[in-house]
Amino acid sequence: MYGLVMADLSATEPASDVTAPAAEMLASDQASTWLGIRLTQASPGRATVMLEIEEHHCNGLGVCHGGFLFTLADTAMAFATNAGGHRAFATNAEIDFIEAARVGDRLTATCTQIVSRGKAGVSDVTVTKQDGSTIAVFRGRTLATKPS
Repeated sequence: MYGLVMADLSATEPASDVTAPAAEMLASDQASTWLGIRLTQASPGRATVMLEIEEHHCNGLGVCHGGFLFTLADTAMAFATNAGGHRAFATNAEIDFIEAARVGDRLTATCTQIVSRGKAGVSDVTVTKQDGSTIAVFRGRTLATKPS
């Protein structure tokens, strides 16, 4: 449909540094799978995901659409805040775009939950390119509901 193809599902196998709840979440995460996002690390309060930018991630200006950068960062936050076995959902998030990403760039989004108080959480995500340069910063808020 619309020239997009689903990512290789075998690439979504969790890395060895992933908690069981995060691996279970990944197994059901069709959105991340379809976009080509790979989970490389997940532990309570921390997660890292990666995405190689392909043509279908780019907008009419030839750069990665900001919505995909937001989704990458949001996915990192989702795995960080759910890796401990409690269900947490985003309630608010914002992103600052610093530099464009282009076809062939390998992006890494690293999330650290900086506050976890009661049901509320605040997480920061840094999105970097393969050379280590920061291209976006994201802050999200979550609400934990119950153990999964």
